[in-house]
Amino acid sequence: MSLNLLPDPEFAPPRGPDAAVVRFPGKALPRLHLSPPHLAGGEMEALRDTLDSGWVAPAGPMLPAFEAAVGRATGFSHVAAVASGTAALHLGYRVLDLAPGDEVWTSTLTFVATIAPAVQMGAVPRFLDVDPASWTMDPDVLRTALHAAATRGRLPRMVVPVDLYGQCADLEPIIAICDRWGVPVMSDSAEAMGALHRGRPAGTGARIAVFSFNGNKIVTAGGGGALCSEDAHLVARARFLGSQAKEVAAHYQHETTGYSYGLSSVLAAVGLAQLGVLEARVAARRQIFERYVEGLRDLPGLSFMPEPAWGRSTRWLSVIMIDPHAFGVERETVRRTLDTLGIESRPVWKPLHLQPAFRGSSLLGTGVATSLFERGLCLPSGSGLEPAQQARVIEAIRGCRRG
Repeated sequence: MSLNLLPDPEFAPPRGPDAAVVRFPGKALPRLHLSPPHLAGGEMEALRDTLDSGWVAPAGPMLPAFEAAVGRATGFSHVAAVASGTAALHLGYRVLDLAPGDEVWTSTLTFVATIAPAVQMGAVPRFLDVDPASWTMDPDVLRTALHAAATRGRLPRMVVPVDLYGQCADLEPIIAICDRWGVPVMSDSAEAMGALHRGRPAGTGARIAVFSFNGNKIVTAGGGGALCSEDAHLVARARFLGSQAKEVAAHYQHETTGYSYGLSSVLAAVGLAQLGVLEARVAARRQIFERYVEGLRDLPGLSFMPEPAWGRSTRWLSVIMIDPHAFGVERETVRRTLDTLGIESRPVWKPLHLQPAFRGSSLLGTGVATSLFERGLCLPSGSGLEPAQQARVIEAIRGCRRG
C-alpha cells in the first residue's frame, strides 16, 4: 500500500504527463512545490491498525486518541476533530451565536476560508490591517476601531485574528482590548500549529482556536481540522452540531439542524502519526528559513517576513519581500522566472478587502497588507526540502538579480 497525501488545491502541483519534472537540455529536475506533505513514517502502521479495527467512519477509538494528541500539542483541554479547518471555523461561528446582520472583524491578510462561513451565515465582514512587525492583526488598529464602534453603538459580534504563515497574532493585547467591550475572540490558527506567542501555543487565550490538517500544513492528515477551547460546553456543542445535531433518542430526533462534519478515523490515524513529529517539523522549517536568509541576505531590495520578539514562528512558509527599485525586477518577474525553472512560489495572500467577493467592504488601517501583497513572495518551504534543492531556489532568485 502506498500513501500519497496531496496538498490543498491552493498549493497543489500542476497536472499532466510532464508536471512532475522540469526538462532542460540533458537533464530533468523534479519540480519543487511550496509545501508538500512530509510523512513521518508511522502513518502506515496507524492506518493498518485502524483498518484492521473496522473503524473507518467518524467513530471508534482513533478519534479520541487524535483529539487528545491535538490537545497536548495545543495546550487546550477540549478538542473536537472535524472534517476541515473551514468546518471548524463554521462551527465556531455557530456556537458563538453569530446571527445574520452581525459584524465579524478579521484580518484582511488571510485566506478566504477565515470569513467565508460567516458571510454565508449572513454576517457582515469588516477587515482590519496588519502590524508590519508581525503581519498579523494590528492591536492598535483594533483598539481605535472598537472604541469608535462602541461610541456609535455597533460592536462586532466577534473578532477573528489570524495566525499567518506560522506566525501567531499577538493575542494578549487583542484579547485584552476585546474583553473591555465584551467581544469574544476566535483565533484562526489554521497555519500555526506548533507556533508560540509569549511562550504559549498558538490560539491560547481565545474563546475558540481553530487548526487545519490539510495536505500543505506543517503536520497533515490529508485533510481535517480541529476546534479547541477551554470551554467544554462550546466544544460539546460544536461536536453535536458537527454530527447532524442528533438528539439522544432511539429514533432520529432533531431540535435544530447541523452538519456532516465528522472526521474519518482513517484521517485521524494519519494525523496522530504526524503529530508525533511536530517539533521536528518546526525545527526543519525554521532551518529552511535561516538558509534562505543566509543565501539571500546580501542582495539589495530583499527582506524577510519578520519574527517579533514575543513569538516563535514555525516558518510554515518562508516569505521574502522584493523592493523592485532596489532589487531591479518586480515580484511577478521573480515568480514567473521561478516557475519556468520548475520552482513553485506564490504571492502572499491577496487582502480580502481587495477581493471581488467582498466588493464594497472597508479596510480599517493604513494599507500595510496591500503593500505586503504587492511585494511578498512565498518560497518552497516543505520540511523535507533538501539543502541542494533549496540551493536551486536561492540560485534562481540570485539569477533574477543578475539578469
